[in-house]
Amino acid sequence: MLKKLIRGIFTIIGLLLGYIIGEAVLKIDIFQNVEFLSTAVGRVLFVIFISLVFGIILYLVSPTIYKWISNLIGLAETNMRRFSVAEIIYGSIGAIIPLIIVFFLASPLNDFLAPLGPILFILINILAAVIGVKITVDKKDDITAMIVNIKKNSAIREKAQKEKKARKEAEKAHKPIPKVLDTSVIIDGRIFDICETGFVEGPLVIPNFVLDELRHIADSSDSLKRVRGRRGLDILNKIQKELDIETQIYEGDFPKIAEVDAKLLKLAQTLSGKVVTNDYNLNKVAEVQGVPVLNINELSNAIKPVVIPGEEMTIEIVKLGKENSQGVAYLDDGTMIVVEGGKKYLNMTIDVLVTSVLQTAAGRMIFAKPKDN
Repeated sequence: MLKKLIRGIFTIIGLLLGYIIGEAVLKIDIFQNVEFLSTAVGRVLFVIFISLVFGIILYLVSPTIYKWISNLIGLAETNMRRFSVAEIIYGSIGAIIPLIIVFFLASPLNDFLAPLGPILFILINILAAVIGVKITVDKKDDITAMIVNIKKNSAIREKAQKEKKARKEAEKAHKPIPKVLDTSVIIDGRIFDICETGFVEGPLVIPNFVLDELRHIADSSDSLKRVRGRRGLDILNKIQKELDIETQIYEGDFPKIAEVDAKLLKLAQTLSGKVVTNDYNLNKVAEVQGVPVLNINELSNAIKPVVIPGEEMTIEIVKLGKENSQGVAYLDDGTMIVVEGGKKYLNMTIDVLVTSVLQTAAGRMIFAKPKDN
């Protein structure tokens, strides 16, 4: 089947070749003067004749050409069996790359060295292809190792980048929230004990404008304010020196904002942090503005022992209440107890029954009555 196909293809090629040669011959002056070829019929018959001649010639010689092609293919197959697939691939690449390079570098030879330029150009291409095949086949192991190393290094870099990205995301996800301390909570001092227990993680941010306010309080002519201000500075010094928690002094300011509380809220929003305070009013303003707050008083109230109505307690009435019949006592944690009818027990220790408990952000208040009643 293949033999017949090739014979048909060569016959067609012979016909086309004869047609081309016939047309070319008719354009030669010497043939144009021939009387037979001067007519249209004669020219057509001549072209047909030449085409048939070449078609028959190639038809007759096609078996020989087919045999040559078969031998060439067989020789190529025999030689190709000696090479591995990798050698064939590398050889092909080794031939193509030099041919591309030579095409751009040696193309001027066709113009400057005519008529030898094209021949030299072809020879250079053949030489470059042979050299390229020789080099790539001989160095195939080194090239393979280099490619493997490149892929390996690329995979290592990609893995490292993914791990680095994962670490950044993890750090971002577990990044501690800054805690901005206000003046009242520093003076209060309980923040030191809370941080010491480890229930609050850093960083603790102490704004410079809070330090200025503490210094002004510590330098006040009022002795009570002066003591409170110095206590606040002492607490800060203890936090920085005695605790392992990270502390930061924020040097920035908000010149357009006059009030310290407003600056604290603005700083917390800027740092995406929380305000630590025990100021009831600041707590409410922060809630309105959507700023998270850690209220020390709320924490203190949350960990106080639970008191329920009907529970008995033993207390000392230490002062009178707002109402005429009320007496006031305090628990050890500072919780105020208002005793109805406790006026007559002033400076006395009595047993009382809890009637109700009032819980607010400012603290807890217990209402009771004497047990005897």
